[in-house]
Amino acid sequence: MVEIDENLIGKEVLEMAFDRCIKCSTCKYSYKDFEKSCPSGERFLFESYWASGKIRIIRGVVTGELEWSEDLKDAIFACPTCGACMDACQAPHADYIVDMIEALRELAVKHIGPATNQEFLVSRCEENCNPYGESNSDNEELKKQFNLPDKADWVYYIGCTSNYRQQSLRDSTLRFLKKSGINFTLIDEHCCTSPMIRTGQLSIVKDYMNYNIAQIKNTGATKVITSCAGCYRTFKKDFEKFGEEYDFEVFHTLELVKQLLDDDKLKFKSEYNKTVTYHDPCHLGRHMGVYELPRVIYKQIPGLKLVEMKRNRNFAWCCGAGGGVKIGYPEWSVEISKERLDEAKETEATVISSVCPFCRTNLSDANDNYNFDFEVLDLMEIIDQLDIEIEK
Repeated sequence: MVEIDENLIGKEVLEMAFDRCIKCSTCKYSYKDFEKSCPSGERFLFESYWASGKIRIIRGVVTGELEWSEDLKDAIFACPTCGACMDACQAPHADYIVDMIEALRELAVKHIGPATNQEFLVSRCEENCNPYGESNSDNEELKKQFNLPDKADWVYYIGCTSNYRQQSLRDSTLRFLKKSGINFTLIDEHCCTSPMIRTGQLSIVKDYMNYNIAQIKNTGATKVITSCAGCYRTFKKDFEKFGEEYDFEVFHTLELVKQLLDDDKLKFKSEYNKTVTYHDPCHLGRHMGVYELPRVIYKQIPGLKLVEMKRNRNFAWCCGAGGGVKIGYPEWSVEISKERLDEAKETEATVISSVCPFCRTNLSDANDNYNFDFEVLDLMEIIDQLDIEIEK
C-alpha cells in the first residue's frame, strides 16, 4: 500500500478501504424487503456509483492503479452521502463508509477539483459567510425583533438554510424558544461548514469552526440549540473530527420540545386535525441515530394522525439534497425527492413533515415541480400553528 498524505483529514478511513470491502453488494439494498436504498447506484446503474465501487476507486487512485481524470468526478460526487449503504453493510467498516466517501472527495478536490458548481459553496462563503451567496446577516435585527440579550445561557444557531431559504422555519423556532422561557440569544454566524465537508472542500473549515466557537463563547452560553439536522451533525461529529474543541452542549430543537413534554411543562391547547407522514432526515437518522424522538412528539399533538411511509427510520429513502447533490446535480436531486413524495402519496397523508430545513427545501421543490399537493412543513412550523402553554 502506498503512503497516504498525512495532511489528509480522512487518512485513516482511506486506509480502511484497502482490505475490508469484498464487493458482496449488501450495500446496494436494505435488508428489509430487499428494497433499493442507494439513490446514486439506482440512478446511474454502474458499479462505481454504489459504495462498493467508490471503495474500489479509493484503492485504485491511492495505489496508482487508477489515474485521476475528469471521468471519475460523477462517480465520486454524484452521491447524497445519505448513509443507506452504511446502514446496510455488514462488514467491519460499515460505520465509516460515508467518512470514506468524504475522504475520497477530499483527495479528488486536490487532484481534479470538485463537481460542477460545488466550488461555489466555498467562494460564496468566502464572500458572504454562507453557501447561498446572500448578504451576510449578523442577526442583530432578529435580536432586536425578538428582544434578545447579548449574553445568555443558550445560543440558537439558526444555520444558513433556515436563515436564508426557510425563514418560516427560523421564525417558528424563534417564537417557540421565546415561549419556552429559556434564556437565549443569537450570534453573527458563519456557515457550520457541513456543505464544504460533504464535498471535500476543506480550505475554510477549521477557520469557520473556530469563528463560530468564539462567537458562542462570547455570549457566555453553555448550550447551543439548532433546528437543522446538518448543523446538528456537524457540531456533534465533525468539530471533533477536525480537532476543534468546545465546552458547550449541542441540542436539536426536538430535544428541548421532548424535555418540556416529559416535564409536563408544554401543553398543546388546540388540535392539528391532519394526516402527517414523517420523513427521516439522513443527517439526523442514519448519521446520528435519532429516529423515535420526533415520532414521540408528533404522536402527542392532539388531532394529528401520524402515518408511516413504506421506507422509514433507517430504511428511509433520502430527500436527495445532501452531499452537494442539490447544487452539483440539481435536476437529479429533485428526482430523488419525487420518489420520496410518490411514497408519501401512498400513505394518503396531506402533510409531509421533517425536522431539517434542507429536507424541507428539496421536498418542497419536488412538490412544486411535479405538481404534488402536499403541505411540506417542519415540525416546528406545525407546533407554531397550535395554541400552546408552557410553564416557565
